[in-house]
Amino acid sequence: MMKFRFRRQGADPQREKLKQELFAFSKTVEHGFPNQPSALAFDPELRIMAIGTRSGAVKIYGAPGVEFTGLHRDTATVTQMHFLHGRGRLLTLLDDNSLHLWEIIHHNGCAHLEEALSFQPPSRPSFDSASTPASLTRITVVLLVADGDTAVLGTEGGSVFFLDVTTLTLFEGQALHPDEVLRSVPEDFRCGKALGPVESLQRHLQDPNKILIGYSRGLLVIWNEATRCVDHVFLGNQQLESLCWGRGGGTIISSHSDGSYAIWSTDTGSSSTPQPTLLTTPYGPFPCKAINKILWLNCESGGHFIIFSGGMPRASYGDRHCVSVMRAETLVTLDFTSRVIDFFTVHNTRPEHEFDNPQALAVLLEEELVVLDLQTPGWPTVPAPYLAPLHSSAITCSAHVANVPSKLWARIVSAGEQQSPQPASSASSWPITGGRNLAVEPSQRGLLLTGHEDGTVRFWDASGVALRPLYKLSTAGLFQTDCEHADSLTQAAEDDWPPFRKVGCFDPYSDDPRLGVQKVALCKYTAQMVVAGTAGQVLVLELSDVPTEQAVSVSSVDLLQDREGFTWKGHERLSPRTGPLPWPAGFQPQVLVQCLPPAAVTAVTLHAEWSLVAFGTSHGFGLFDYQRKSPVLARCTLHPNDSLAMEGPLSRVKSLKKSLRQSFRRIRKSRVSGKKRAVTASSKLQEANAQLAEQACPHDVEMTPVQRRIEPRSADDSLSGVVRCLYFADTFLRDAAHHGPTMWAGTNSGSVFAYALEVPAVTAGGEKRPEQAVEAVLGKEVQLMHRAPVVAIAVLDGRGRPLPEPYEASRDLAQAPDMQGGHAVLIASEEQFKVFTLPKVSAKTKFKLTAHEGCRVRKVALATFTSVACEDYAETCLACLTNLGDVHVFSVPGLRPQVHYSCIRKEDISGIASCVFTRHGQGFYLISPSEFERFSLSARNVTEPLCDLNISWSHYARRPRLQESPKLSQANGTPSIILDPRSSDGQPDPAYSKGADTPELPEATLSPMSIDSATSGDTTLDTTALPRNQRRT
Repeated sequence: MMKFRFRRQGADPQREKLKQELFAFSKTVEHGFPNQPSALAFDPELRIMAIGTRSGAVKIYGAPGVEFTGLHRDTATVTQMHFLHGRGRLLTLLDDNSLHLWEIIHHNGCAHLEEALSFQPPSRPSFDSASTPASLTRITVVLLVADGDTAVLGTEGGSVFFLDVTTLTLFEGQALHPDEVLRSVPEDFRCGKALGPVESLQRHLQDPNKILIGYSRGLLVIWNEATRCVDHVFLGNQQLESLCWGRGGGTIISSHSDGSYAIWSTDTGSSSTPQPTLLTTPYGPFPCKAINKILWLNCESGGHFIIFSGGMPRASYGDRHCVSVMRAETLVTLDFTSRVIDFFTVHNTRPEHEFDNPQALAVLLEEELVVLDLQTPGWPTVPAPYLAPLHSSAITCSAHVANVPSKLWARIVSAGEQQSPQPASSASSWPITGGRNLAVEPSQRGLLLTGHEDGTVRFWDASGVALRPLYKLSTAGLFQTDCEHADSLTQAAEDDWPPFRKVGCFDPYSDDPRLGVQKVALCKYTAQMVVAGTAGQVLVLELSDVPTEQAVSVSSVDLLQDREGFTWKGHERLSPRTGPLPWPAGFQPQVLVQCLPPAAVTAVTLHAEWSLVAFGTSHGFGLFDYQRKSPVLARCTLHPNDSLAMEGPLSRVKSLKKSLRQSFRRIRKSRVSGKKRAVTASSKLQEANAQLAEQACPHDVEMTPVQRRIEPRSADDSLSGVVRCLYFADTFLRDAAHHGPTMWAGTNSGSVFAYALEVPAVTAGGEKRPEQAVEAVLGKEVQLMHRAPVVAIAVLDGRGRPLPEPYEASRDLAQAPDMQGGHAVLIASEEQFKVFTLPKVSAKTKFKLTAHEGCRVRKVALATFTSVACEDYAETCLACLTNLGDVHVFSVPGLRPQVHYSCIRKEDISGIASCVFTRHGQGFYLISPSEFERFSLSARNVTEPLCDLNISWSHYARRPRLQESPKLSQANGTPSIILDPRSSDGQPDPAYSKGADTPELPEATLSPMSIDSATSGDTTLDTTALPRNQRRT
């Protein structure tokens, strides 16, 4: 037989050029709260804040939209950070005892954070070298003096060294050793004991030559660098934790390990002070924990603030994470749910001013940042415009809604403002306002929805760099839980001492795991949404601008259809409250549909124009008419041997035994088939017996496909009935002449069910359809050959474009679909993409991803890519994320590979599971439980920081920098700050003529339907994240 080989055509240069104009991969910005923070710094002149993390990341924030990121070369914890005020430079200390100088580098009108210099002290003193500093083994504290050009380093050995910050080299001959200090201490205080490590260094606000040194043993020393002598000693005898120098220098406050603080006066007329003027234990007299940090700030209105962390009674409240704020007779104990890392106050720092007048208190916790307004009575918290803890309750799913109408946006913002106790103060009281956001206001608004373990759905403004919280929807109020009992206990304990005040929103504990949100869907034109949960609850909600009191209609749908032999062994359903219930302004539940058995909902879709909602679980799928509040369809997808679906998530004993049994059978078979032996009658008999043994367990049918090297799936695999995706479409199903509403469902075993729906037509000028019942008739049933799970389904019109969303075509918000040419359905499974013609459902084209790339599909989306060269040209493509963390883009409907990029580490399972694509070529995925990484596949639609800072470049001269890859100094490898273009040459930079956020295509151009990949969270995400350095690619 002759074989003909056709030479493959070479790459088309024109097409390659077009690809470069359409596609470009970049990781642009990280949304959320930094994972595992370890250090904090604030620049009062530039009004910017820096946060360091355990993985060595450095993040700097200013006004909303002003932020950028750096990453140390070595993975080490950032223990201390110090700004050189007004200079745009930052000095960091790592736990490997190294110092690093970061600065904002201006180049061609752009700027980014770059590591300029580093300093590694010698690990051990050299006894035969006089040039090596003695006892510089570990740096314990850093202080910047002399306008930031000199750093004072306190060490574990008690010595103090001086460092030239401009070169990161030690000043020779200026070290202060413990021996010199002890000579100024009375003889009876020495007692032959060492002073201990240097615990704290503070500089005098008016006299920069005076440095306050605190040693671990309790001794306090005022060192005069100009005269190189000790001016004053304070003979403390309690282990020191921190120091604070009062304004004017006449008062020193020290905090100690026994929960006490002392006030010392420097105006005693003597060079030695044996006793403090005041020594008190705020939460005594019983033993207390250490006060880790203390601040003393005076006010023009009289009195002073004392703010400290720790100091709680050890036996009663030793496990509390607290910061106490005292002024006159007022004491508030701020009680947080995570560990306190550090805190600072925003106050007046000008030396010529007499008062501090603190404005705000910012507390960095392990899981969130809390800011309090100290100028408003009651010291209320200030809503954060960014850095909100995404993981205040564990994220279980997410979805993105693009091009949100302005009317709906305003209603959601209004509902969120009614939830906030002080909405008016959020914009004016936020103290971190440095820099200026130069990004063009986005023409289209984007919503990021996150479902959480506690039954809440949070709405985020994902239009720009700052992920701003808008509104929180809670579904727990509809069900009977233990919330009321916990609230009553909290209220009963309010009068106890200490006067605790719960602060912050991080709450990792859920009242009931069944409340967890698994799927969300939102119709942006009717303000209706669906929230589906872990216990089979499906809620249909509608946005209301006013609070109401109404009862919620409850219906049940039995997905087993009275099948015999199946017994649900999982959790019980949630019990709904009865009678009228009060609902605040926002999304209010209208209908509750309860799936039976109450298994977790695995797929959901909403068609507001037809008033239909479809939902699926591991047992089957259902269709519900929420206008008539009646079920339309219930279909069981269970296989007779699919008993695992009845056990629920907490019953895994039998499945574990079965899995072990199957594994041993596979091992036995591999050993038998691996031995080389002669083909005899006895060997054939052994092979037959081995095959019979495998057939005895139908879960392990192993066949070798001709075309692929993949493991085929059995028809009766466990959990084969799980519904993976649902889809509504107006298309041709019965014949080629008549189109109508259809519903499609795809399962874990590669089955696709297509139903023709009889939906009463909406009358002209009417908003709702008539009250006639909706009917569903099974039109087609497709079984994929290799039974791979169906990830997504989408119908393409006659031009090969996705169908518009509900109401888009009828309201002229998008181009009407082509109903003249033949339609096609795109079915994406875990192994391949396949296009079938409609209504015959015959294969048209396919791409076998697993056979070609050796990977499996995890997420899929149809996205519009606009050319960066021509705004009028755009293509609709298929974007997919694989289990290896790669992103592939294919043309539609031809399914030709366009580009592919490495996006997520293949070991990052939770990151891959959390990925969600947008309709305009961007995406989000979790790099930690509290952070979303934003990436872009589009060359035109890129969301990245674009801002400026008012930095005086004349402060310092340019110096040589470390030779390193830019990606080593930036966590995401993207430019982070655009400095003021006039700071360099006085003229506007031409780069600013175009913003980073280019306007997206109007709705009328292309409106691809966001298929199942627009929501993420097929299962509850594992929030036990890998270390951050292992999550970056």
